[in-house]
Amino acid sequence: MSKFKQLGLSKEITDALEKIGYENPTEIQEKAIPAILNGKNDIKAFAQTGTGKTAAFSLPIIEQIDTESKQTQAIILSPTRELALQIAKNIQEFSKNIKGLKTVCVYGGSSIDNQMRDLKKGAQIVVGTPGRTVDLIKRRALKLNNIKWVVLDEADEMLNMGFKEDLDKILEVTPNEKQTLLFSATFPKEVEAIARNYMNNPVELSAGKKNIGADTVEHELYVIPERQRYATLKRIVDMNIDMYGIIFCRTRRETQEISDKLIQDGYTVDSLHGDLSQAQRDMVMRKFRSKKIQILVATDVAARGIDVNELTHVINHRLPDQIESYTHRSGRTGRAGSKGISVVIANGKEQGKVRQIERIINKKFVEKEVPSGKDIVNAKLDQYVAKIKNLNVDSSKMDEHLENITTQLKKLTKDELIKRFVYNEFESLLNYYNKEGDIQRDQKREHTRSNNENMQRFFVNLGRMDELNPARMIGMINDTLDKKVEIGQIEILKSFSFFEADKNYTDEILAAFEGVTRRGRRVSVEKTEQQKSKSRNGDRGRDRKRSGRKRSSDGNYNSGRDNKGGFKRRTEKSTRKRKRRDS
Repeated sequence: MSKFKQLGLSKEITDALEKIGYENPTEIQEKAIPAILNGKNDIKAFAQTGTGKTAAFSLPIIEQIDTESKQTQAIILSPTRELALQIAKNIQEFSKNIKGLKTVCVYGGSSIDNQMRDLKKGAQIVVGTPGRTVDLIKRRALKLNNIKWVVLDEADEMLNMGFKEDLDKILEVTPNEKQTLLFSATFPKEVEAIARNYMNNPVELSAGKKNIGADTVEHELYVIPERQRYATLKRIVDMNIDMYGIIFCRTRRETQEISDKLIQDGYTVDSLHGDLSQAQRDMVMRKFRSKKIQILVATDVAARGIDVNELTHVINHRLPDQIESYTHRSGRTGRAGSKGISVVIANGKEQGKVRQIERIINKKFVEKEVPSGKDIVNAKLDQYVAKIKNLNVDSSKMDEHLENITTQLKKLTKDELIKRFVYNEFESLLNYYNKEGDIQRDQKREHTRSNNENMQRFFVNLGRMDELNPARMIGMINDTLDKKVEIGQIEILKSFSFFEADKNYTDEILAAFEGVTRRGRRVSVEKTEQQKSKSRNGDRGRDRKRSGRKRSSDGNYNSGRDNKGGFKRRTEKSTRKRKRRDS
């Protein structure tokens, strides 16, 4: 008997599972499927990326769907369209033997009219991104008043992306009598807050410990000077000859730049980021899954929904702003029981973040030396020699040419022949690494600047004391601008913060925040310079050193004298303008 059938699933479903290669349920599936089938309690489930969460919540829902009714009975929310499409595809595979069951996927970047027509025909299961789901609810094309199941998949990432308000709007229009299923790879306090606000006495299920890295993943660390970041990335790729993996970057622009550099250097690479159309994304993923490209360079958001089990490496070209996101990144490799390696490239200043990640995943990074040119050349030569040794030669095709070849090469010794053939194959590599020195760790602390000339750094007079975090910062920026702009590094301090954004939107950002308040307090956003060295006096000392301003009794910042940090005082005109605005 199928082990899935023992969990309570019908023959129609287990036959479909067997056909697509599902043999034994994973730990989270063994726990979640019976709990959803046999109980009505809300469920808060933790499981690492790649452990079969989609089947864990979708199979018991499919089992209980009323196919006689065309009303929407289940809404499944995911942070990105890639993940939404992957979930919808899985559900269609699981339910192909069940007549009358229809699944519709709704997401931004695709025709809303087509999605409205699909919904009008009837869909018992709807999979969607929060933004598009809210749009369809407003247009009355999606009705959730008869919902029996609400699934929040990758809840932590939805909050990281600033979707809290959209989730609130969606959950508010669902009935009180429903089963809410929250699935997440990490459980930061914001996810716990969602559980408290929208779930009734949830049963907690866990496959492994919360926020802990998978046992099948090894974690490696390269600490390097900032200026050597790309050179280090290139050497890691060169050293791991059979690498099939993802390189994670923080921004769309950085993703494209790294991809372009690697392509120019001769690697089979493509990029995946938010500026691509859905057709372009699909084409990139087809090439990656078929291994026509060796490496995918991606942002965190774009990589959600990538379902590839054979990845050998994940490389963090830069660490994520939200350190919990590292768990999602590393979970892309080491899947389906195979081993994987998660690599972090960090400068001296970022080692504090690395230590925080170690505490979250409950594992230590293995600090590695950057491969030398000699190491890489030897590795490439070993691979080439092994290939030559194992090459099957068809003698019948070579014999007629062998005499002529032997005559022309008879004056060369065996050693000379080997040298010439190897040099012919590896001339460019040998020349490149003979010129390049070794990358040594800079023992001095580096005061790095953002290396992205297209980002503008901003000051905002809100911090941790205002319950601000990176997710809320992103949400506040996008909501105030009423559009999504590229956000770079975010630094949340006690009483104020800094963020980077696309410099093309500088004027729009400054104008949009004029007169904006948050919880009754006026929000002040200003351009600032790249960060200076940290003051011994903590946040307040850093504030003065960065901006030369003093905080007034109303909690806002007024101009002060110039200081050693080199910041210019406000002009008299801008000071008068600020006073008029404050009044």
